[in-house]
Amino acid sequence: MARTRIKICGVTRENDAVRAAELGADLVGLNFWPGSPRCLEVAAATQIAERVRERVKLVGVFVNQPPAQIQEISDCVGLDLLQFHGDENPGSVRSFGDRAIKAFRVGADFDAAVLGDFSDAWGYLFDCDHPTLFGGSGVTWPYERVAGLSREKPVIVAGGLRPSNVLQAIARSGADIVDVSSGIESQPGIKDPELMRRFIREVHDAQEE
Repeated sequence: MARTRIKICGVTRENDAVRAAELGADLVGLNFWPGSPRCLEVAAATQIAERVRERVKLVGVFVNQPPAQIQEISDCVGLDLLQFHGDENPGSVRSFGDRAIKAFRVGADFDAAVLGDFSDAWGYLFDCDHPTLFGGSGVTWPYERVAGLSREKPVIVAGGLRPSNVLQAIARSGADIVDVSSGIESQPGIKDPELMRRFIREVHDAQEE
């Protein structure tokens, strides 16, 4: 069985990114959506990226932003992957090819057929169907709704994950990657060192047994 990877998202401080890399995280998410309390200026994101480049994959998070702006930020920061967490259409995501992660809010009526519209993407992220927030809600959802999806691309599960439930979420969803933000924070954008350590250790220890 392939190892479940870990994405620490909404990082706003260099020391949090470094700690994530040292503890064994695989991806670090940097948020560029102005509506998020974790939004970064390009200069700050670049400083964070330089501290952990080559040690983790750097993921830029965007919500319904112009492709030209996304490309400019990606070039400046040196992002590996681009996460589209809004209502982006297939054409705008397709232009970024296999660097794109398309996020979906999974409600009771979620139809997996929509994934076919984003077949060029690197992977798919599934989050709770929150009425107003584009991620970072801290709300759990029935993770088993994505358990039967094809494994041709990485399946990323987010939404309400924390040290106490991440193993259950992996078991219920079959996720290839777990994505955590608010579940390891003391306040928005500020990662709690002990919660981060516990989250990563939970996933790693379970796979070493």
